[in-house]
Amino acid sequence: MKVSLHKVLLQKRFPLKISRFISNSCYNVFVKVEKDGIVGWGESVPGETGAQNANEIIKELEKLISTGIDVKSISEIEYLSRKLKISPCSYAGLDIALWDWKAKKAEMPLHDILGLPLPKIKTSLTLGIMSPQSVKKRIPLLFENNSAKFLKIKLGSPEGIDSDKIMYEQVLESSKPYNLGLRVDANGGWSTEDAKHMIEWLSKRECDYVEQPIALGKEKDLKTLYQNRLLPIFVDESCRVSTDIIQYSQWVDGINLKLMKSGGITEGLKVLSTAKAYGLQTMIGCMSESSVSISAAASISGHIDHIDLDSHYNLNPDPGSGAEMINGITMPRIVPGHGAFLIKDFQK
Repeated sequence: MKVSLHKVLLQKRFPLKISRFISNSCYNVFVKVEKDGIVGWGESVPGETGAQNANEIIKELEKLISTGIDVKSISEIEYLSRKLKISPCSYAGLDIALWDWKAKKAEMPLHDILGLPLPKIKTSLTLGIMSPQSVKKRIPLLFENNSAKFLKIKLGSPEGIDSDKIMYEQVLESSKPYNLGLRVDANGGWSTEDAKHMIEWLSKRECDYVEQPIALGKEKDLKTLYQNRLLPIFVDESCRVSTDIIQYSQWVDGINLKLMKSGGITEGLKVLSTAKAYGLQTMIGCMSESSVSISAAASISGHIDHIDLDSHYNLNPDPGSGAEMINGITMPRIVPGHGAFLIKDFQK
């Protein structure tokens, strides 16, 4: 098996500001595996934990590949990556590429080889933290020319909850012509007291649920928020792998899976099955990803309750070719594999 790594700059159409940072661009690593004349593609995105840039991802993947993975199964390679302490965000790209190759080898779409249906839930589009004036301009740009029907609003502003309220009130007004379902993601930007207050406030203002209301490391306070909650609570940053779910299952309503957090499809499927076993709702989201990894995520989203696979719609350009929006749904191509690849001009 030949494995090649491609470092590619992804530029955003619109900067994305969340509680902890603002992102305009990032370097991702695209993974290409070749064997028996078949090519599989994957993508790795730097994370806040583990490999924090593309060069670190490449270094980690080269370490793993150098051990010799040709004759190993996907599960064996994943086990080896854990043993070598490879960051999940690094390993994700290789895992996705291996599953793409396996499905192509079987001449089946990825969702079929996994025994999953195609997605049927419409995706959210994301609105970063911004001024009310910017909200007025951005929402029409996001929704006038597509069939999406959900908006995820980033709150947790460093300026405090008064700023969050002003922005959200403008979202309510500006979104009315589009009849959108609204949901909020604070990215851990609230204190426990502010989170409790904001959940009550948002419950009276057409919000479907709140995601990651308090910071990573403050999970013990989820129990307080969960009692007498007026909106469903999802965790994102607090849930990376399947074993995390066991700790918080009694204090949340759902979890947000991201392939870059879990380390790819192999562990991602365990996250979903564990969440379902504990009676939790499921969501699938993304980081700053192209249509390559988004296509992999879309391929496993057929049984997921909430979809947030939209990062590739905010790229200029998208270096990948893959999942597209069809009737508001982020849909993988119905071809062998996950249906996506790195466009040739970016394969340097």
